Amino acid sequence: MKALLALLLVLSVGASASPRDAEQYFFDQSFGDFTEELQTAREQGKKGILIMFEMDECPFCHRMKTTVLNQPEVQDYYKKHFLIFSVDIEGGIEITDFKGRPTTMKDFAFKQLRVRATPVFQFFDLQGEPIKGGRYTGATKDSEEFMLLGKYIVEQEYLSTSFTRYKREAAKR
Repeated sequence: MKALLALLLVLSVGASASPRDAEQYFFDQSFGDFTEELQTAREQGKKGILIMFEMDECPFCHRMKTTVLNQPEVQDYYKKHFLIFSVDIEGGIEITDFKGRPTTMKDFAFKQLRVRATPVFQFFDLQGEPIKGGRYTGATKDSEEFMLLGKYIVEQEYLSTSFTRYKREAAKR
């Protein structure tokens, strides 16, 4: 009987932690006007906006979506604190930047934010300014490191330390 209960517990925990599609559960839908997204973030009491700069052929972007951003714990935490959008660094789609100026995804990434590699995760405050220390380039090692990145921003640890130092301190705890 105990073995059966243990098996059921393992199965139920495993079922609730099943990966979910990152496109559907991690990213928010956008109409491409980041001034409106800022207003929505403020109204919803979010800490800010997170943009993942990516491109179709990027293997590291794909790995993030299929091993980290698809984890329910990651999705739930990030959705609680941020509005989250994806920007294609090669995209010609017209958007409105945080200052209300029309631009393309490509120019927003390259000219305004100097994104040269993918993925880049950039956090923005509720005024549309990039958060100092809130930029992460490349894929994280795993979902735990990505969760630490979110907590680093939410807890405003970027005001007093680097993410590298924050991770080192977290590992000691």
